[in-house]
Amino acid sequence: MAFMFEKLEVYQKTVNLVDQVAAMTEGFPRGYYFLVDQLNRAALSVATNLAEGNGRFTKADRKNFFTIARRRGFITDAQHTELLAQLETIAKMLSGLIRGLDKRKT
Repeated sequence: MAFMFEKLEVYQKTVNLVDQVAAMTEGFPRGYYFLVDQLNRAALSVATNLAEGNGRFTKADRKNFFTIARRRGFITDAQHTELLAQLETIAKMLSGLIRGLDKRKT
């Protein structure tokens, strides 16, 4: 039996993003484990916070992690653009969930 949040499209997109970030960071050079770990934890935390009902990440926080990776040349501009677009979609969906909760009486 699935939890209610697992049925949400935004949660499913977030889990897909986590998988993509994990696959992408496998190709990072040795010696950058700290960045691999940070990016993977950042992506995973979006899904876990959604599951907990508490999305705390700002656009600036998400952008920072991917900007660091892009500057180092670990991901391509195309990968960066795709991930950023996915994050934008997820952020909009989370905002909609929050607005929906604000409109409910209970």
